[in-house]
Amino acid sequence: MIMMMKKILVLALALTPLLLVSEALDIHQLKQIATRHNVTCILVFGDSSVDPGNNNRLDTTIKSNFHPYGKDFNNGLPTGRFSDGRLATDFIAEEFGFKNIIPAFLDPKINNEDLLHGVSFASAGSGYDDLTANLSKVLSVPQQLVYFKHYKIHLYKFLGLKRAEEIVSNAIFVVSMGTNDFLQNYYLEPTRPKQFTLEQYQNFLIYRLYTHAKTLYKLGARRLVVVGVPPFGCMPLVKTLVNQNTCVESYNKLAFSFNSKIKQKLTLMKTTIGLKTAYLDCYNAIQDAVSHPINYGLRECTKGCCATGIIEYGDTCKDMSTCDDPSKYVFWDAVHPTEKMYQIIAQKGLQSIDENFLL
Repeated sequence: MIMMMKKILVLALALTPLLLVSEALDIHQLKQIATRHNVTCILVFGDSSVDPGNNNRLDTTIKSNFHPYGKDFNNGLPTGRFSDGRLATDFIAEEFGFKNIIPAFLDPKINNEDLLHGVSFASAGSGYDDLTANLSKVLSVPQQLVYFKHYKIHLYKFLGLKRAEEIVSNAIFVVSMGTNDFLQNYYLEPTRPKQFTLEQYQNFLIYRLYTHAKTLYKLGARRLVVVGVPPFGCMPLVKTLVNQNTCVESYNKLAFSFNSKIKQKLTLMKTTIGLKTAYLDCYNAIQDAVSHPINYGLRECTKGCCATGIIEYGDTCKDMSTCDDPSKYVFWDAVHPTEKMYQIIAQKGLQSIDENFLL
């Protein structure tokens, strides 16, 4: 018996370093950790969840560069972010010790310093499926990758080839999309349902994610964070369309299923591509805030802050009245979270990432 206990103790001591290494990031020490592991900047691809204003420069109706968007951003400045203020990626950049916002790459005011700290190539309305972006006349992922190549050229000219490549290889690449593929494409347009069952379409999107990840690796990416999709069924607009007061379970099950597939593929990418990968969970953050708003200092989780809060988003929210205090709301409009909710997503998401990801 004593010998057995000694063996267990030895095994426990041997495993202790492994347990310590796999601990989640301490976001209070994130700046020091990022510096220690030479994290250079954050580069973002995706949809409206991470678009800080690229669509302002596009001939599309998918825009938010008008009031009341930006109500709580720099004295009420509408930037093109689909929220009252900052996005999750803005908060993440700040936690890593960079600027407190990630600018849009297509912003004409962008400068060389911005390039050093990271930019977003994301386009509201986009998705893993190129058809999704084409339907809204926004930037598909291949088009976002073209702009990333332009970004690299700017870095080469500004810093020289070696330093530019170091910045890219030590950057954190963030990908956040998928919602539009289902809500604006599969459920609304006839093309994809004729080609795929819902299960097959999920697998098709995962294949597209994998393809894009391989392209990013070829272009210099080594660290990739993929943000899961939110619980679609809790969006005020979705509840309105299905005439339901509570979250629509079938939509949430779809989102949960798709997120599970993302996580499985991210694990595979580590060995097949060579990327360091991490999954950022926004699903559980939003669902928990909707279920227990008081735990987060929130009050309203059934509707958005803009206009009626149950159908308006984008141009239908333009110049509409808003609630008095968006920081008490989960949703800013009938689709997108408030700045407060994005901050919660960023904080909870960072806490779930393993420090090994930054090595």
